[in-house]
Amino acid sequence: MCGIVGYIGTKKASPILINGLLRLEYRGYDSAGISTVEKNGLSIMKDKGRVLNLTKLEGIDDLEGTIGIAHTRWATHGKPSPENSHPHQDNSKTFSVVHNGIIENYHELRKFLTDKGYTFYSQTDTEVIPNLIHYYYTNDKQNDTLKFLRAVRNACFDLKGSFALEILCKNYPDNMIVVRKDSPLVIGKGMGENYISSDIPAILSFTKDFYLLNDLEFVILSRNEAKFYNKDLEPIDKKPKVIEWNASSAEKEGYEDFMLKEIYEQPTAIRETIGAKFSENSKCEFENLNFTKEYLSSLNKIYIVACGTAMHAGLVAKNAIEKLCKIETEIDIASEFRYRDPLVDEKTLCIFISQSGETADTIAALKLSKEKGAKTLAISNVIGSSITREADYAIYTHAGSEIAVASTKAYTSQVVLLVILAIYFAEILELDNSYVTNLKKEILELPKKIEETLKLSEKIKEFSKKVYQEHDIFFIGRGIDETVAKEGSLKLKEISYIHSESYAAGELKHGPIALIENGVTVIGIMTDPNLVEKTISNIQEVITRGAKTLVITNQPIDTSMFDMMIQIPDTHPFISPILSIIPLQLFSYYISKEKGLDVDKPRNLAKSVTVE
Repeated sequence: MCGIVGYIGTKKASPILINGLLRLEYRGYDSAGISTVEKNGLSIMKDKGRVLNLTKLEGIDDLEGTIGIAHTRWATHGKPSPENSHPHQDNSKTFSVVHNGIIENYHELRKFLTDKGYTFYSQTDTEVIPNLIHYYYTNDKQNDTLKFLRAVRNACFDLKGSFALEILCKNYPDNMIVVRKDSPLVIGKGMGENYISSDIPAILSFTKDFYLLNDLEFVILSRNEAKFYNKDLEPIDKKPKVIEWNASSAEKEGYEDFMLKEIYEQPTAIRETIGAKFSENSKCEFENLNFTKEYLSSLNKIYIVACGTAMHAGLVAKNAIEKLCKIETEIDIASEFRYRDPLVDEKTLCIFISQSGETADTIAALKLSKEKGAKTLAISNVIGSSITREADYAIYTHAGSEIAVASTKAYTSQVVLLVILAIYFAEILELDNSYVTNLKKEILELPKKIEETLKLSEKIKEFSKKVYQEHDIFFIGRGIDETVAKEGSLKLKEISYIHSESYAAGELKHGPIALIENGVTVIGIMTDPNLVEKTISNIQEVITRGAKTLVITNQPIDTSMFDMMIQIPDTHPFISPILSIIPLQLFSYYISKEKGLDVDKPRNLAKSVTVE
């Protein structure tokens, strides 16, 4: 969940490293540090707390090195402290290392190294890495140019778990070695310089040419080149890929917070995600997919596997796929999927959703599905991300960079892409779905309807001011509206720290209604015309027990019984969650602002969850 930045070139490294770390703050972290190659050896500057703390450390302005590595840490082993912060060095201070990921066998490695005379000064798993590299380096009797690389390679072979590493060696002051396994790392190619990061946006302002690394590809970086080697240390040829992102997408552009900016970017994100995949009168097309009628007809089941908000997008998709394609579809949480021995085989299609494309649990589930013989399809917002390279097929949302930890535009883009995918499958299967044409028309009208929904923000803000001091809030809905209730509840938890629960509205009387008392807030979502009357009955049950109510609907219903009603544009039930979630995104945002909280960086959370 932490961030990595590196630089090797002719400019002073420390300002570039700190600027890169600032761009990675959205990932979540509790400490930060840098290491540079100086005339007298390897320097280290690190401390717990924010990146800006680094700029206040004595001596940091005196650093002159033009090669350096940097890191923001999110604690997994050891509390936040200067000692546990990265970078870490070996006992002789020959090597500096930063590490993303988790070393599962660090206890065994630590004992092995302790028995060899090494001393440890932190509680981290990472500290074994520089000492292990030093162990192999000092025991290598060949003094050729690849000695540094061999030591890194041999150490990596001993590591179990995930890692993205940047390594400096004082004996090789003009080089840096980087490698990754199951944790993201990219190299940005410049003129006479190279940039390294765990996330493309952190270095996008410097270059658009990126090398995308596969697992256990080792790279020796100098100012003018990058030499790539496989795990057998055989040279490999790798070409840079041009990433056409706009660096300004990582700026607030006048909005008070990234989350608010990203909520208002949803019309554009949806337009870009729809793209040219279809028109009202043409079939859906995905240039990266080649599914056949024979294959889709052979499927017994589709699994959609994801975490958090992405899993909620999958719940929406289940409804569309089953009704349009008549294929049983199961939704699974990625962190549970591979531990319950899922019934997956060659007649199963497994779809994996990850905004970052680096979610550790989801990638692990994908690998298991491939082992069991299933075809795999990744849905991500990041071209070249780990999950898209592991999967058999990949398609992309085009939401642009999403900086706020709480996902908004990535979620709605996932929903629309999944519904389009359901239409694509249905058309290949040649099923008689009379309302597909109408559904396409409604999808094409979504951006305009989102813009209309965003105009309701002041009304939502008004209700937020009335309830922001609540301790418990409940969300209810039926059918597809229950999936919106789940996502709305999650958003509120994430950024307001208010306890909230979501329920299928019909389940209230089976237990949860015991929690409803005078003054409790209940939010109801009702967009499916077949279920509106039932949901109204459930809301009446909480009103009679003194609940305050906010209703979000696109149906013509009597407003007099509710404390507030938000009327959103009418649309097809399959895509109504894209419109009905927007008031709830704004609701969570305004409550968080009323409470004076950090909307973009909620406590204990990170944007990209790269450890299990």
